[in-house]
Amino acid sequence: MTNTTQNAQRTSELAQRTVLVTSGTGKTGHRVVERLTARGVPVRSGSRSGEVRFDWADDSTWGAALCGAHAAYVAYYPDLAAPGAAEAMRRFGRLAAANGVRRVVLLSGRGEPEAARAESALREACPDLTVVRAAFFAQNFSEGAMAEGVLAGTVAFPAGDTAEPWVDADDLADAVVAALTEDGHAGQTYELTGPRLLSFAEVTAELSRATGREIRYVPVSGAEYAESLTRYGLPEPDAEWLAGLFSMLLDGHNASTTDGVKRVLGREARDFADFARDAAAAGDWQG
Repeated sequence: MTNTTQNAQRTSELAQRTVLVTSGTGKTGHRVVERLTARGVPVRSGSRSGEVRFDWADDSTWGAALCGAHAAYVAYYPDLAAPGAAEAMRRFGRLAAANGVRRVVLLSGRGEPEAARAESALREACPDLTVVRAAFFAQNFSEGAMAEGVLAGTVAFPAGDTAEPWVDADDLADAVVAALTEDGHAGQTYELTGPRLLSFAEVTAELSRATGREIRYVPVSGAEYAESLTRYGLPEPDAEWLAGLFSMLLDGHNASTTDGVKRVLGREARDFADFARDAAAAGDWQG
């Protein structure tokens, strides 16, 4: 039997193992579910209100979701750098290992010291853990909190003129699925970015070109951003923590690109301009 045949057989075997996708309706989770389903992989999509109940705030839901699963995609809510995330990863990892889950892929963030602590906590029980550290998602402008700003024509954020290597969430999902269904990724840590650095001003220029209308970037302080979040109903402590996290992540230490997408998928990462063009064509910013 040739190596190619052996690899294909191994991939086929892995594809028949049930995969738990935590936060299965989230920005990356639903993409991973769709891709696994298209490959014929048995998927268990976990969410707070779905058929498979999984709630990061209620660990009594974890065991039933993990029972019978062979692999898991872990996307922690609200963020892997949030207070309590490391302990949650430690408990989840022990439960996953006790249920026979051997292949685990974790979504993490680039340049987040607290997230790195949570990675280590999960790795204690899952030594073959694959970590995918993502840059900011391009889809934050079409599916996330900033989409409203795009529609209004003004994106306010505490980023100054710092550049970020925006990664496409579809690239991230493709990489996660590869790590879940193919050999060679156990124990690896991949940093996924887009192919170029773009400041928020450059991002809004790309969005303006794609939508055919003016979209401006307005830099604000962390305190101003936190205040705006509270006006939308976020509790003040959460707003201050989130604003502080964004200010830290966008202080320039993440202003570099990587070849992570190519390492995993064998192709170049998708450019932000392509995302903006396709999102506009799909009607994502039609108010």
